[in-house]
Amino acid sequence: MHNKDRGKPGQEVYTVSGVRSSLTDDVKLRTRKYAFSMAVRTACFLGAIVTEGTLRWILFCGAIVLPYVAVVAANSGRPAAGNAPPPVQLPLRTQLPPLQPEEGS
Repeated sequence: MHNKDRGKPGQEVYTVSGVRSSLTDDVKLRTRKYAFSMAVRTACFLGAIVTEGTLRWILFCGAIVLPYVAVVAANSGRPAAGNAPPPVQLPLRTQLPPLQPEEGS
């Protein structure tokens, strides 16, 4: 979690659990990664048009392969939660204990 995202400006924000970042933050991050990959692909394509020889084919292959890599990276899913505490294990109780007869009845 970044200071610019939550709280007042200049106020440090602490993480108190291993909860993942919000879905909105995750989508923003994946969108940025995908846009960066497509920018690199565009640069490879334009470079392939301008250059000659072996470099042209290397850049052309990069422009062909990068969309697949960008989609796989963008759809890789959310990262696992951080240092989350272990889940609480409650004792297994399938039934109530038997009724004890009262003494003196």
